[in-house]
Amino acid sequence: MAVKLTERQQQILELIRSEITRTGFPPTRAEIARALGFKSANAAEDHLKALARKGAIELTPGASRGIRLTDASPVATAPAPTLIEQASSALSQLLVPLVGRVAAGNPILAAEHVEREIGIEPSLFNQTPDYLLRVRGLSMRDAGILDGDLLAVKKSPDARNGQIIVARIGDEVTVKRFARAGKHIELLPENPDFEPIIVTAADEFSIEGIAVGLIRNTPLH
Repeated sequence: MAVKLTERQQQILELIRSEITRTGFPPTRAEIARALGFKSANAAEDHLKALARKGAIELTPGASRGIRLTDASPVATAPAPTLIEQASSALSQLLVPLVGRVAAGNPILAAEHVEREIGIEPSLFNQTPDYLLRVRGLSMRDAGILDGDLLAVKKSPDARNGQIIVARIGDEVTVKRFARAGKHIELLPENPDFEPIIVTAADEFSIEGIAVGLIRNTPLH
């Protein structure tokens, strides 16, 4: 049965879908409030809870970007693709390596780290990713990045303040938010249970890439 939404709920759902398509991440409550002219993030939260009750989205408690579209989310209908269109779509997919656990000291894209190649639609991301990295742990939970998710990464040796990056510190690889503070760099988690990592000139540090999107790899319940 189709989910019936109010006009405002439909606007919020389209905003969520648009942001996921554009950036790979859902918007925060504050971003929804700003975009739709609400006086506070609490108003956005009320509408999100209503959407969750109707089964259009799922919410992750305590995560600012913990919004997940469900199979019940209403979408505009379109004619079924022809066999030629299906074949064209398959050929247009980009094959990118899926990187699992990274062994200490080895390059991320070393052959032993690549589990398989996955076909993705390039239009899903505003920048074409070079690889997908399987996320380990919950240090970026409040950015909507959960354990088991596939982080789409564009290789880059540099980053701007606020970007989510894949970084190497010594022999370890981590996903954190990048912040330059004076003469040192801070790698910030998005979970209060984790401490920031302070990088100084004495540390072996490099940026492996910038996050350009996310693919949720866990089944909906």
